[in-house]
Amino acid sequence: MKILMLSWEYPPRIVGGIARVVHDLAQNLGKQGHEVHVVTCWEEGTEKEEKDFYVNVHRVEPYRINTYNFIDWVLQLNFALLEGCIKLLNSGIDFDIIHLHDWVVAFAGKVIRNTYNIPQITTLHATEHGRNAGIHTQEQDYINSIEWRLGYETKKILANSLYMKKEIVKIFNIPVEKIEIIPNGIDLSKFNDIVRDYEFRRNYAFDNERIIFFVGRLVNEKGVHILINAIPKIIEGYTDVKFIIAGKGPEMDRLKGLATNLNVYDRITFTGYISDNDLLKLYKCADLAVFPSLYEPFGIVVLEAMLANIPVVASDIGGLKEIILHNHDGMKFDAGNSEALAGIVLGLLKNNELVKRITENASIKLKEIYNWEVITLKVAEAYKEVIENDKYATTQKA
Repeated sequence: MKILMLSWEYPPRIVGGIARVVHDLAQNLGKQGHEVHVVTCWEEGTEKEEKDFYVNVHRVEPYRINTYNFIDWVLQLNFALLEGCIKLLNSGIDFDIIHLHDWVVAFAGKVIRNTYNIPQITTLHATEHGRNAGIHTQEQDYINSIEWRLGYETKKILANSLYMKKEIVKIFNIPVEKIEIIPNGIDLSKFNDIVRDYEFRRNYAFDNERIIFFVGRLVNEKGVHILINAIPKIIEGYTDVKFIIAGKGPEMDRLKGLATNLNVYDRITFTGYISDNDLLKLYKCADLAVFPSLYEPFGIVVLEAMLANIPVVASDIGGLKEIILHNHDGMKFDAGNSEALAGIVLGLLKNNELVKRITENASIKLKEIYNWEVITLKVAEAYKEVIENDKYATTQKA
């Protein structure tokens, strides 16, 4: 198949979890013999045209005019995405399907689908309603309406978890048969050449200290404040411990202020933006990963931590709830409960046998369920179903 993907992020441009999902899916589709083109947003230091192993990457630059809010910028990006897609189509590529990733690329996708009669499939990675625990502002309502339109018009929606499928049905009243659950996966070779680098690790902790690690966007829905609120109790029960909070976002200053008020700032390293290579090294240096999200449709970082062979503690919500079997391949706590989080972390820090059992079981689960090779075959089958149904519908109309 010839596949056209639209996404507003693709490595090295990483805003959230979508970039890694799109990258790994596209690469594995290419590896399995499909011709994959990803049209995405350019940023400083990236090539506008690039063959990234098995994937043809086309990066477009939004028009350089002043935009005063995110909505205006997204519209400018869609004009640029549309222009990039038209150039590809005019070059003679006859795409079989277009795969859209989230609402940000909806307008460009709609025009291409309707103008060139290309069947469309959409992955809704999250919803505006879920991210904000409801719709509270005009901007959120605008995004929510685009998500509804996108789900309504697409031939099939891919959801990465049962939680996400239920959310889409509930919020947008979309028929359940239109939604297929295909989880995100993990490249099982991701850490093959990465070992624990003690010199690197000493930038964050002494050799006798355990490292508790978080990575993600610093936004309220990721629940980093819940982890920080748990730190006083953790260090009361286990002295030799340091915390690394990797990522950037609008909550950075508030989180630093919270750490200062709790008198634990000296125990935490806020890394800000971190490169992919340093992120992999940090995973291998950590002793425990914590993901205290308040909203998480899937949680690719959990798979990364499992693959790095470190135990995971996560909120018992959303996609995290489905990935982790408590006390078997990870540990879960009630979302928002810092006391419970601290208790579980202390239990793991003091129980090496539990850590060993959890990490071994997590490794088995990754190979059996979250292997990209298996997942990619399921996505390809979903593509074929959409294409065949579109051909049938066209024949019926004729």
